[in-house]
Amino acid sequence: MPEFLVIRIGANPAENASWIAVDSAGGRRSAPVTGPLAEAARDIGERPVIVLVPSADVLTTAVDIPVKGGARLLAALPYALEEYVADDVDTLHFAAGARRSSGRTPVSVVNRDKLLGWLSLLADAGIQPSSLVAESYGLARLPGTISMLVAEDQIVVNNGADVELVLQGVSPGDTLVAIGALDPGTGTDESATPPTTMPRHVLVYCDAGEDERYTHDWIAIRQEMDSLDVKVLADGVLPRLAVTVVTGAGVNLLQGEFGKRSDYGGILKPWKYAAMLLVAFLVISLAAKAADMFRLRQQETALRAEFHTQYRQISPGAAEVLDPAAIVSSLRSRAGAGNAGSAPVFLQSMEQLGRAMQQNPSVRIEAISYRSGIVDVRLSAPDVPTLDNIQRVVGETGRFTAAIQSTDQDGEKVSSRIQIQVNGA
Repeated sequence: MPEFLVIRIGANPAENASWIAVDSAGGRRSAPVTGPLAEAARDIGERPVIVLVPSADVLTTAVDIPVKGGARLLAALPYALEEYVADDVDTLHFAAGARRSSGRTPVSVVNRDKLLGWLSLLADAGIQPSSLVAESYGLARLPGTISMLVAEDQIVVNNGADVELVLQGVSPGDTLVAIGALDPGTGTDESATPPTTMPRHVLVYCDAGEDERYTHDWIAIRQEMDSLDVKVLADGVLPRLAVTVVTGAGVNLLQGEFGKRSDYGGILKPWKYAAMLLVAFLVISLAAKAADMFRLRQQETALRAEFHTQYRQISPGAAEVLDPAAIVSSLRSRAGAGNAGSAPVFLQSMEQLGRAMQQNPSVRIEAISYRSGIVDVRLSAPDVPTLDNIQRVVGETGRFTAAIQSTDQDGEKVSSRIQIQVNGA
């Protein structure tokens, strides 16, 4: 079970502090200790530190504000409480807690210089607190109960809802009058009836000396209220306060500019080597992808060059081809390629025709068409023997036959139409 070290500092920084170790369920893990803060630092170990600061220096209240938590709420608090604080809001630090079931949000307000002084005092002692909470929040809020902590000439009181005060130099009876739980005439006018808007049960925590001191108050309160339960704190007030704050009660003053910065380095440290392996894997993967891309580009360049060579044999003088796939698709379309077998026949016949053109470079192809397995080629040659040679080379593999369909003398050239088809078709 997680443990915490709860440290309570006094109003005078020169005075000794007190501290106690407790677990998250409120169970004590050590006896209360009093001494210099430097000694408290030695007892921290791996425990988170919750520091209780004097309630007299912190204004605690609850406000009804529509803004939800976060930076927007902290920015709105100075304007919402400006009328209720005596100091300039620029000199104050505002912090907020979780919204209560009543819809009101608990707020703590402290002088910035006072807060900086506490943090400096703790830093000098080597203490880094996780929370800084007004000690008044150590008095638990019990629904339907007025709770009071009487100690050190001050009384911390709450009504279990949104009323919470810290009063100095007053008696418990006067405190109940101050919060409206007793009529001011109580004790002098027997006909006076206390208000009914406050709880009728009172729970008081105090040490043995305060219990004896306020004996007459207890008698008067029992006469006016439904019940009074006085609990004597044998070990002082700190254990009582610590039990409450470790459960998350109270408003942590370390918010906004005083909030804890995320230690991303510490969070990521256990994953250091895994992250290095992941980065190495990504680098290797990217390098492999780059190598594959380079190789594919080389293959594409080689295939383009081969296509251009073959295409110019079929169509000498053709312009630079930017999209070979489009040229092949166009040839197939013009050839009427309607089935899977027509494309190989056409391309193979073109390959054979290309060989014939290589052996007879003086021949020029004028046009090519393909339909129903037959390739018609119109070309011009210097003489008829050259045409015969074209016909022979096309048919020399036995795969295709070439037949001269017509010849016409065109000046010094002979125009001819040759028909190529699969042998035996």
